Amino acid sequence: MVRAAVLPAVGAPLEITDIVLPEPGPGQVRVSLAAAGVCHSDLSLSNGTMRVPVPAVLGHEGAGTVLSVGEGVDHVEPGDGVVLNWAPSCGRCFHCGIGEVWLCADALKGAAGTHARTADGVGLHPGLNVAAFAEETVVAANCVLPAPEGIPLTDAALLGCAVLTGYGAVHHNARVRAGESVVVYGIGGVGLAVLQAARIAGASRIVAVDVSPAKEELARRAGATDYLVASAATPREVRALTGGQGADVAVECVGRSATIRAAWESTRRGGRTTVVGIGGKDQEVVFNALEIFHWGRTLSGCVYGDSDPARDLPVLAGHIRAGRFDVSMMVTERIGLDGIPAAFDTMLAGRGGRALVVF
Repeated sequence: MVRAAVLPAVGAPLEITDIVLPEPGPGQVRVSLAAAGVCHSDLSLSNGTMRVPVPAVLGHEGAGTVLSVGEGVDHVEPGDGVVLNWAPSCGRCFHCGIGEVWLCADALKGAAGTHARTADGVGLHPGLNVAAFAEETVVAANCVLPAPEGIPLTDAALLGCAVLTGYGAVHHNARVRAGESVVVYGIGGVGLAVLQAARIAGASRIVAVDVSPAKEELARRAGATDYLVASAATPREVRALTGGQGADVAVECVGRSATIRAAWESTRRGGRTTVVGIGGKDQEVVFNALEIFHWGRTLSGCVYGDSDPARDLPVLAGHIRAGRFDVSMMVTERIGLDGIPAAFDTMLAGRGGRALVVF
């Protein structure tokens, strides 16, 4: 029996309760969680913006220590520190075959099964494969990657989603070049990672935009040179900060039609807008044909930072060890499992950076 945060049904409150977790079978790994980040995607799963089989144990950004392994697992062993990978690539589908592992057709296949059960025998699905909102979890072997040496597991937890997504949005999708200007909409966990990645890329001007004035100090610590409180005038303000042209790159981390449109309008003619935020089907963004031609801008969706975790984690670890990327500064609240519902409320209110569940 282990404690976990269970989503009994879409739209229902999380229940902090004991669950029955089996020993790992062939090709599986049992992990004792050190920490798990509370991501906006978990909120989107709980309220139905994104679909998830229920009942489920949510949580997809975590790190911990291997307790035991099943038959056939040889890349980790008991005692190893690991980072959970919620979107493992199958290596066989069309997208994996052309190197786009972040779009793997079978990445979330494991979430359809059950990995544990409630005390009264009801099967539980692992939310986004890894069910990190629990003291322990059992996952497929390809859902664990060796934790980088020299980085505390509580920091490494954020590598599994926020850091990979933010870093990848800058370096793989937007491909920010030294000297370019960048505007970032939404300064939550992912937005803070984007700011740091833009600084690492050598961006000359980094403008942070958020609805909360209280996030300015945090944004500047992450690398922002300028801070704007979001309003209808934000695109004009961005252009004023960038010589009247607009930013070379905009990264949207909110997932709302208004902020996607504002990010697009904040870029220069020929600029690039990368959308990281996950919005609902009702968030429609409208463009007219003439402006698409005239502005010559690029609008790109970005899944998991267009990242390959096996390739990118060692690179990120190098930046962290060298002091170029500060993971711990992204955490504005450390909580227990029972603090997750309040962390959801904090996100909805637009406050803080990343909440971290520490076990």
